[in-house]
Amino acid sequence: MKVMKQNNGTNVKEQYWKYSLITIILVLGVILFVEFTPFLGGILGACTIYILVRRQMLYLTEKKHWRRSLVAVVLLLEAILCFLIPLSLAVWLFVNKLQDVNLDPTQLVRSAEHIAGLVKERIGYDVLDISNIQSAVSVLPKIGQTLMGGISGFAVNVVVLVLILYFMLIGGSKMETYVYSILPFSDENKNSVLKEINMIVTSNAIGIPLLAVIQGVIALIGYWIFGVPSPLLFGFLTCFATIIPVVGTALIWLPLALYMTLTGDWVNAAGLTAYALIVITNVDNLVRFVLQKKMADTHPLITIFGVIVGLSLFGFMGIIFGPLLISIFILCFNIFKEKYLDNAREPLPLRE
Repeated sequence: MKVMKQNNGTNVKEQYWKYSLITIILVLGVILFVEFTPFLGGILGACTIYILVRRQMLYLTEKKHWRRSLVAVVLLLEAILCFLIPLSLAVWLFVNKLQDVNLDPTQLVRSAEHIAGLVKERIGYDVLDISNIQSAVSVLPKIGQTLMGGISGFAVNVVVLVLILYFMLIGGSKMETYVYSILPFSDENKNSVLKEINMIVTSNAIGIPLLAVIQGVIALIGYWIFGVPSPLLFGFLTCFATIIPVVGTALIWLPLALYMTLTGDWVNAAGLTAYALIVITNVDNLVRFVLQKKMADTHPLITIFGVIVGLSLFGFMGIIFGPLLISIFILCFNIFKEKYLDNAREPLPLRE
């Protein structure tokens, strides 16, 4: 009887320790996640590049027997040259181009009033009035502050990305072994989950920037042909618009076509609209189809809702990790269904 009481007391203590430890882990995990949120782009970026260069790392360390520290430096330099420098250059060009845009409030008010007058003249409806225009212009300083804050955050996240990526490359095998050991799946399901992660991250990390560049170049050609003002700037904006689901590049070329229509440039406006509907849209569909066949054949709805969810959760890196989040959710649900729900169903007794 005494032994049974001791066992019960021991079990209670073990349960207390177990759930207390779980509580501490959850609380500290939430705190750390909240504090690391400003650096989430750099962390996810490091994970993305690690997945992309993982095969090279294994080849150089296991086949060529290079020192891991040397491999980490080489792959880090490759990531900087192939990913970070082009991205930083693109951001710098965008900012440099924005500096040429006239942001004088008085001039902007006059331009807005001119456009409002054109709208009223063409369709007979006063879409804007002076008070609304002035209210809209007053938001410009906030937009500028947000833009500068985004650029500062980008610079900080680049530094975070480089630091984390270096240590991930140094301790790659140990890190992978640890992650593999704590996944709550069987070995077969672990392999399925890791394969899904690798496939989607690789597909999105290569396919989405490639699609953006192709779309931007095709749009830039159209903007130049049909006399769009600042075609380089709007071509650059079109690159980023491709990541937005459903509407995509129409966010850029449609307002441009409307503006050209209002200013009386009917021919170029009609030409730009036809070019966008026939060329830009079909190129987008064609490239997406080819990339899906060559890489991950992800359902379009997963991509659309994944990007919507991912952008709100992870920022720019959400275009990669949003679809991954939905795909992993579906995969985990299917694993649960096959392991617990399907096996729990007992056959109905046969009627005599």
